[in-house]
Amino acid sequence: MDLTPDDAPWWTGAVVYQIYPRSFQDSDGDGIGDLRGVLQRIDHLVELGVDVVWFSPIYRSPQDDNGYDISDYQDVDPLFGTLADLDEVIGALHDRGIKVVMDLVVNHTSDEHPWFVESRSSVDSPKRDWYWWRPARPGMAPGTPGAEPTNWGSFFSGPTWEYDEATGEYYLHLFSRKQPDLNWENPQVRQAVYAMMRWWLDRGVDGFRMDVINLISKVVAEDGSLADGPATTGALGDGSAQYMHGPRLHEYLQEMHHEVFDGRRDGLLLVGETPGATVEDGVLFTDPARRELDMVFTFEHVGLDHGPGGKYDPRPLDLRDLKAVLGRWQAGLADVGWNSLYWDNHDQPRIVSRFGDDGEYRRESASMLATVLHLHRGTPYVYQGEELGMTNAHLTSLDDYRDIEALRYAAEARTLGHVPEERILAGLAAMSRDNARTPVQWDASPHAGFTTGRPWLPVNPNHRHVNAEAERADPSSVFHHYRRLIALRHDDPVVRLGDFTMLLPDHEHVYAFTRALGGVRLLVLGSFTGDEQTVEVGPGWDDAEVVLGNHAEPARPAAGAVTLRPWEAVVLRAGTPTG
Repeated sequence: MDLTPDDAPWWTGAVVYQIYPRSFQDSDGDGIGDLRGVLQRIDHLVELGVDVVWFSPIYRSPQDDNGYDISDYQDVDPLFGTLADLDEVIGALHDRGIKVVMDLVVNHTSDEHPWFVESRSSVDSPKRDWYWWRPARPGMAPGTPGAEPTNWGSFFSGPTWEYDEATGEYYLHLFSRKQPDLNWENPQVRQAVYAMMRWWLDRGVDGFRMDVINLISKVVAEDGSLADGPATTGALGDGSAQYMHGPRLHEYLQEMHHEVFDGRRDGLLLVGETPGATVEDGVLFTDPARRELDMVFTFEHVGLDHGPGGKYDPRPLDLRDLKAVLGRWQAGLADVGWNSLYWDNHDQPRIVSRFGDDGEYRRESASMLATVLHLHRGTPYVYQGEELGMTNAHLTSLDDYRDIEALRYAAEARTLGHVPEERILAGLAAMSRDNARTPVQWDASPHAGFTTGRPWLPVNPNHRHVNAEAERADPSSVFHHYRRLIALRHDDPVVRLGDFTMLLPDHEHVYAFTRALGGVRLLVLGSFTGDEQTVEVGPGWDDAEVVLGNHAEPARPAAGAVTLRPWEAVVLRAGTPTG
């Protein structure tokens, strides 16, 4: 978008902080983070300088998928507190100038949600059509292997269909069997969702992060049937073409915008999680004229280190691939739409362990990765603990894991027998979502200051030296580097709105690009290696001002070249503002 500082939406200069409440701060000693714990740590968020807090689900839930299986959209789960506690948290954050975004999970509910309980009570239930109920495959006995209505495989392993003996039909669940998919074809479902969203906005929230929102429209034949996907593993197939970016998706999002957001749009943030989205999809979602979303989460860059066997078969990152993907999104949304920028979240392993060096160069690589990300054009997201340089947990036993996705993968891999045990454990240690979910490391005390009880997931042992207290005390820490990056976005129009140009696309170890706006240019350099790197940047940068670096004496160009130390990042400024 061709924006100026005067007409740009507020979120172009904002930074969002994601809180995974279960692991943020426990206030009552039960080992699970809660809302009153958030109240204890608001000063941390203020000192960091973030503008928005996004809460992963805190709704009432059986916690089959850590809250992404919701049984009541308009209540807080007792694990986290009460609605009154949430109102207090929202008020406290607003008082400090921080907006609040809620996680919106409406592709599916819990199987314990009253809507689904009613839906499964009878084939004649008024809410039967609120979910995807289908009979067994023609000619096959209900409940027998292969009789499922389609061959789709679930994101959490196994088939996407669960047989219900009471009514003799199957219901669809793209995720856990306890997460039945809502049928968005039914206008009553959509209106119930919109009413719930308006209820939250009336309560004071400032927007939504919409979980797997691009899965809500399915491809349905005229007779109501759903089609098989191409075979993948055994009897299961890939049904993604039947439910990713379905035929009515944009219709639904535009209807949602009209029903929920019209008349109160300016102060809100609307971001969609859209697995499988292309740049072209991103333009459609985020073009302001289409009135859908402000930005989407792309997944391409976080799949680049997945090997032939998928997520749990990791391979080393090829930096050239990362530059190609992120550069394509920058170019594709340059004129219409907007990017979201993230490395970490509750579904991704820690970036410093993944793309950096979480040993000798933890501080340098964590701050370099932050620099490269935050200097792109888009809205950056910081996941709790990322600002401290928190690392993967390096778990060594299957007994240490809690994540349903990881446990089901391990069980299936063991049953099929095609992956050796050591590779199963190595894949989990590198890529499990539990790496992001270990408790935030506040200090060096037992359980890292997260809880006085037994934490629901073990605290990373490195909390004795990687923790917020130590980071705040060290001016050169990852935490203070994040503070400087966030302040730079707030203060500098070229960071918010400048044009993006990728440099050195074929270099294997250095990520380089420029940002430009109104006569000012920034050069951003990041070394993705523990070896010294010398690169040509051109003579125009020899006298440039150093804006930011992650070393005490940042690298400076000379005769058009610059030598970067291991995992070094530097940002240079040249030119004079015009206008």
